Amino acid sequence: MTAAPLQVAVASTVYPGETESGDAAVVRDVPGATLVAAIDGLGHGHDAAGAARAVVAALEATGAEPLQTVVQRCHVAATETRGAALTLASFDAQRPRMAWLAVGNVAGVLVRGAGARSSVVSRPGIVGSSLPALHPSEVAVEDGDLLVLATDGLAAGFAKEVRHGEPPQDCAERLLARFATGGDDALVVVARYARAG
Repeated sequence: MTAAPLQVAVASTVYPGETESGDAAVVRDVPGATLVAAIDGLGHGHDAAGAARAVVAALEATGAEPLQTVVQRCHVAATETRGAALTLASFDAQRPRMAWLAVGNVAGVLVRGAGARSSVVSRPGIVGSSLPALHPSEVAVEDGDLLVLATDGLAAGFAKEVRHGEPPQDCAERLLARFATGGDDALVVVARYARAG
């Protein structure tokens, strides 16, 4: 199985007083691609964590399928939970391309070397409850591009603070430290496209 050339880091924090996070990340190689996802179970605590776990399990069981099909599988898996927001990206293992889509309020931004930023178009809805029409978009990626996914436990404006050359773990931890609101679980996923090594 060929994997896309990615360096991935995750940083997260739990809502004060809770022992479980409703936010989760998945990075998984499937035939011909690598999936990167950020999941935000609605609310926080045990029930939010249960919703996130249902989506994670569906993502871990998926294969080389269109993103719409993957999200529909997550939707079915989460129907007995309170539901979740999800942003999902698929990096092609052979071509410098990434497809992505979002349901709900997990933000996604792609930051390029010249400072250009592209944001995922998020559709209103809840995975597990009210799934909207799913329309993935595809973008070209270049060596060094950073994909940043963040749950709504981060304050708006974090995308402007992403530094293109920063190592993924440093970037994830800095964004979490600076932008976590403390009013919810918070999670940041940073994936650097690194074809040149």
